[in-house]
Amino acid sequence: MSTNPNPGTHQYAPSILSGEREQERERVSSSPQRNLLEFLCICVACIVCYYNSTQCGLVFDDISAIRDNKDLRPHTPLINVFLNDFWGTPMRKEQSHKSYRPLTVLTFRFNYLLHALEPFGYHLVNLLLHLSVCLLWRRVCRLLLRQCAASGSNAISPSSSSSVSQLNTCAFVASLLFAVHPVHTEAVTGVVGRAELLSSICFLAAFLSYAKSVGDSGCPRRTNWLALFGCFGSCLLASMLCKEQGITIAGICVVYELFVVHKLRPLHLCHFVLRLFEERTEQQSPKLSNPSGIRRWSSSTLWKRLIFLVGITLALLVGRVYVMGSQLPIFTRFDNPASAADTPERQLTYGYLIYLNCWLLLCPSLLCCDWTMGTVPLLQGFTDCRNLTTLLTFLALGAMVAKACFTRNLALSRTLIMCLGWMVLPFLPASNLFFPVGFVVAERILYMPSMGYCLLVAYGFGQLQRRGSLSLQRFSQAALAILLLTHALKTHQRNSDWRTEYSLFMSGVHVNQRNAKLYNNVGHALENEGKFEEALLYFQQAVRIQTDDIGAHINVGRTFNNLKRYAEAEQAYIQAKALFPQAKPGVSYHARIAPNHLNVFINLANLIAKNQTRLEEADHLYRQAISMRSDYVQAYINRGDILMKLNRTAQAQEVYEQALLYDNENADIYYNLGVVFLEQGKSQQAQVYFNKAIELYPEHEQALLNSAILLQELGGEEARRVSRSRLYKVLENDDQNEKVYFNLGMLAMDESSFDEAEQFFKRAIHLKADFRSALFNLALLLADTKRPLDAVPFLNQLIRHHPSHVKGLILLGDIYINHMKDLDEAEKCYRSILHYDPHNTQGLHNLCVVFVERKRLAKAAACLQYAQRLAPAEDYIGRHLQIVLARLQKINKLPESAPERKLAYEDYDPLEFKLPQDRPTHKPRKRS
Repeated sequence: MSTNPNPGTHQYAPSILSGEREQERERVSSSPQRNLLEFLCICVACIVCYYNSTQCGLVFDDISAIRDNKDLRPHTPLINVFLNDFWGTPMRKEQSHKSYRPLTVLTFRFNYLLHALEPFGYHLVNLLLHLSVCLLWRRVCRLLLRQCAASGSNAISPSSSSSVSQLNTCAFVASLLFAVHPVHTEAVTGVVGRAELLSSICFLAAFLSYAKSVGDSGCPRRTNWLALFGCFGSCLLASMLCKEQGITIAGICVVYELFVVHKLRPLHLCHFVLRLFEERTEQQSPKLSNPSGIRRWSSSTLWKRLIFLVGITLALLVGRVYVMGSQLPIFTRFDNPASAADTPERQLTYGYLIYLNCWLLLCPSLLCCDWTMGTVPLLQGFTDCRNLTTLLTFLALGAMVAKACFTRNLALSRTLIMCLGWMVLPFLPASNLFFPVGFVVAERILYMPSMGYCLLVAYGFGQLQRRGSLSLQRFSQAALAILLLTHALKTHQRNSDWRTEYSLFMSGVHVNQRNAKLYNNVGHALENEGKFEEALLYFQQAVRIQTDDIGAHINVGRTFNNLKRYAEAEQAYIQAKALFPQAKPGVSYHARIAPNHLNVFINLANLIAKNQTRLEEADHLYRQAISMRSDYVQAYINRGDILMKLNRTAQAQEVYEQALLYDNENADIYYNLGVVFLEQGKSQQAQVYFNKAIELYPEHEQALLNSAILLQELGGEEARRVSRSRLYKVLENDDQNEKVYFNLGMLAMDESSFDEAEQFFKRAIHLKADFRSALFNLALLLADTKRPLDAVPFLNQLIRHHPSHVKGLILLGDIYINHMKDLDEAEKCYRSILHYDPHNTQGLHNLCVVFVERKRLAKAAACLQYAQRLAPAEDYIGRHLQIVLARLQKINKLPESAPERKLAYEDYDPLEFKLPQDRPTHKPRKRS
């Protein structure tokens, strides 16, 4: 037995991969030319496979996480990113998904700051992140393979540059296979997959920092605790804040510490457990006795590091549970049907899902964006033939574990252990082992586990190249080339499926016809394009596939509503409503109802409210929804609107104030309260609530517009300045809003900027040809600025769209009389006014003026007398009547044959201008 002056470290003699020899081999085997070539190959592979992803839009989950997520908007306080979940819902709320990924959301916010919702930038960042992961993975593979190879005589000898070159080739193959694997399209091309990409970068960086902190295989130097706490701890935290899976790097580091750094073998674990048992029973196990393994287990360095890894993991888990409010997210049975199944169907299905995930890695030919609902039917007991695939999967995994345990090739053992660890540990959070998850299969979840799979394939290829015959080597090279090529082609083709929501969901329907959610999503995509008839077919197919899906019935009803088939829409909503849990007399029970299912009450009530006689019925539906879920804010908002239509503004105010108790950061509620106060004539209070809505959501279009109008009415230079700034704020997001241009025109009128006002009015009319206020005010502006003839086309356009517009008819008639001398057209205008409003004094008076201009004084006098009886308080009518009567009296002195007298009585009908009670009545004669 040899002696060692330092018995605490004698078992860690330097390996053949240490000191100057390792540096020399690294220099020989990793020439700059080779590194550059591999770097370029990986870059080209990523770009060729994913360049077409930059042409895709924001689809599927991107809509909720990016387009509809207010946390991305610059006006939203940055702290909200750390208070809300991935989708912008406060973590404390029950409906929160509990997915806490603030660092990922920060990158989305940065994208939004640069180019708002333009998809190209989001996809470009994802592509670059995937490229970064591939390059980092190559570096990690090199490190892992070299460290695993640093063992006994049975390992791949790294003493020569050719051996290290073979290991580097394996690392390159692993990274290249990872770069082109089709299962990654959801993580790379789907923008929300950035969580996986960012988490993977931090994940790999954490591993590299840990490996550097603890030293090489066989010679673990003194621990660099500063690097562990600083670099490794920061990368671990960052990985977890990008995606929850990131925490599993601590488990991989444990495996690396045990089996690579400290060279323990799997049997050492068994021996250590038995040795602990022997201390109690005083028994020996000579078969498993391994003093070297025991000494390694007794290393204080090992235990300190393990305690560190376990401690930091527990600390982060406790923090994560605290952020979640000690609540797991709540999913419906459609999200993960197996989680709601009974034993043993649940466990058997969970096992089958492991096979399905492995198959997606092995043969990613049938990819689907959504695997929920009926995609994977539950396994019906032990006789289900699919149990065989589960058994074969576990046998294959078990065979690899057995190989790692019992092989004499230590390098192979360690490599298999690390590959299995990298495949299994990142997958555990999604395996339903610890808690049910909200999906059946999610392809992007396989992004991290696929690293271990790619390394396993690459290592197998390396073994064939090293030990196989020449023909086998050539066959394996050809097989690898075909695999990489087919994977690259499949990835490129799969990216095109993500171009639009319609193409994405249709590709899912082609793969899976049992998923009602896919049919619903195809319907939504068609609905967004205005293709309601086609959308209806898909919604109805979803109902046929999943008859108890409330959401599908709601979609059918909404589409019927859009098609104006209201009776059928109401029937569909009633069918959806019937699927809710029914109350049983005398039985108390608790049932959780998804908020989106409660939309059936909102939609049905909104449909019923189209009939003004059924407003009370609609109100009852809103109250019913609130009784089912007291925090259902949308029901409060819609009920308030109904109460406003019923002219019960005080009740509406109470409803909105109650809604604020559940959501005091909802800008819509403050806006609606402003409308209530506006209806009550309380302009100042209304302005306060409009301002609060704008404070919470600076882009709230209606609040900006209404507050601008109130400020305009208030008057004053400062009020007009704020009003104008708010109107321009609306235009930033909606430059097709005709109301904004109209109000800008009114502001310009107030400031006597008539040319500017004219342009704004014309822009508003261009956007909305029948905009009555813009048409009239533009015509009035032109008339007031001495351009009455220019006003005529706009007045004719106004009357064409709004024949009963009295002021427009009066202005047009005045222009015909005073400027165009067209008395016939003027008379038509005034008679149109009297047609719609027989008691309109101004219209009647102006018609009388037309008669005066025509010198038909008798008719004019009768007209003015009629007008005076209708409006005896109007002095000007009396004065004009006296003037006409005086002129008529002079005319009457002329001979009856005089032309002036004939003209004065032309078309005169004494009964034309008589009140009903002044007209003679003709009673029917009775027959005797």
